[in-house]
Amino acid sequence: MDIKELLNRYAAGERNFQGIILPKADLQGVNLGGVDFGRSDLQGANLAKASMNGANLCQANLQGANLEHANLSEVIFSGANLCEATLTTANLNESDLSGAYLCGADLREASLHMALMSAANLQRVNLSDAKMSGVRMWKADLRESDLSGADLSEANLSEVNLTGANLNATDMSEAFLTGTIMPDGTIHK
Repeated sequence: MDIKELLNRYAAGERNFQGIILPKADLQGVNLGGVDFGRSDLQGANLAKASMNGANLCQANLQGANLEHANLSEVIFSGANLCEATLTTANLNESDLSGAYLCGADLREASLHMALMSAANLQRVNLSDAKMSGVRMWKADLRESDLSGADLSEANLSEVNLTGANLNATDMSEAFLTGTIMPDGTIHK
């Protein structure tokens, strides 16, 4: 299936495209709200400014994809590969990123209000100035990540690994930190 066929079938009302293989596809600015791309290969795809709210991208391969300025609210990314993906200023409010692989991803100024990121791999992720109030990150791995200027107010960071993370000017007011490994290696009680 090529991009034109995908967009025509979507326009005709089809939403199930599980397992589709479209690496490096140029889908910039498209509206694919509610689409089912579960277990799909979209490695290196350009989805900048795309609107995919409510989509299923569970276990999809989005490694190196460009999702800059994309509307990804309420998207299911559980178990997805987003390593090295660009998600700057993306709207990920209330999305499910549990168990997702985001190592090396760029989420500067992204909006992750009330997102679920438990057990996600966020090593070396740039989350500077991200809006993450109320995010649920239980047991997430944030080693060596940049959280400078991020809003983590009221976040659940229980048992999160923050070893080597940059927390300069990070708002952690009213955050849950039980069992969290702090940047210096100490465990918060």
